Amino acid sequence: MTITVGDPIPNVALKHLTDNGMQEVATGDLFAGKTVVLFSVPGAFTPTCSAKHLPGFVQKAEALKAKGVDEIVCLAVNDPFVMRAWGDKHEAAGKVFLLPDGNAAFTGALGLTMDGSAYGLGTRGQRFALVAKNGTVTHLAVEKPGQFEVSSAEAILDVL
Repeated sequence: MTITVGDPIPNVALKHLTDNGMQEVATGDLFAGKTVVLFSVPGAFTPTCSAKHLPGFVQKAEALKAKGVDEIVCLAVNDPFVMRAWGDKHEAAGKVFLLPDGNAAFTGALGLTMDGSAYGLGTRGQRFALVAKNGTVTHLAVEKPGQFEVSSAEAILDVL
């Protein structure tokens, strides 16, 4: 079942790559006591994700934080090494936290996976954005297949 406004963010342990090696992050801790914007992309280094989605949030990070956002998180069903390289390429450090979900555990718990097998991608996350306050979803915008409108940084700025 897909997460909806008013639902708590599921607590899932994920791994991400830091300067000190592989570290575990619990999504429950990531969202606790904060206002978090989470946006999901079907894959790092894919066309729309690399040309518009991540760069938009990197560019608008200060504006989002000025509206009370404590953390901006980019989720993708990719491994920690790919997410680290993608974040480095887009100079996301300090602006957007790249959260790898290599096994689609968190994306699945949100109920927002998609089948990208036709493109050789396997199970991936749908393109979406949500706002959560203290671990509870207050806004959710899921894109229609092939679209990029409601989950952009500009669209999220408009709802904050």
